[in-house]
Amino acid sequence: MVVTGVDAVPALIETARNAGGGHFHTLSYEDIANGGLSLNVDIAVSNFALLGCESVQGVFAAVPARLNPAGLFFVQTLHPLSACGELPYRDGWRHGSWDGFSDAFTDPAPWYFRTLQSWVKLFSDAGMRLLEIREPPHPKTGKPASIIFIARL
Repeated sequence: MVVTGVDAVPALIETARNAGGGHFHTLSYEDIANGGLSLNVDIAVSNFALLGCESVQGVFAAVPARLNPAGLFFVQTLHPLSACGELPYRDGWRHGSWDGFSDAFTDPAPWYFRTLQSWVKLFSDAGMRLLEIREPPHPKTGKPASIIFIARL
């Protein structure tokens, strides 16, 4: 098995390279959307990384061309129910937060909130079919801790 990792933060890529076990590239969402990743994969995974609006749409448009014919796309992200908070349940930019993290995490970036319907539309617009939606519960509250989408062409 060959593993390839991609992140826009050079320090994270350097840490991954030092740990070994794969090939690692520093690429932004825009780099990926513009063809900067020229490999085909059986599985593409995004773990709590799709936080923009247009940039994420660009990634979704690029993923199908990078998947092998039976390839899968896994996306784990904030669950809309948990992430909505007290704000209206509609797509839009939200203020970031590092609640629950150490003091080493500062200056949270804004992020784009998507409803469940909006997430489903992203997959559909990219020509992918959702196979599963998983909602792992928080062990104490029982509420969704995140949401995991599994899709294929």
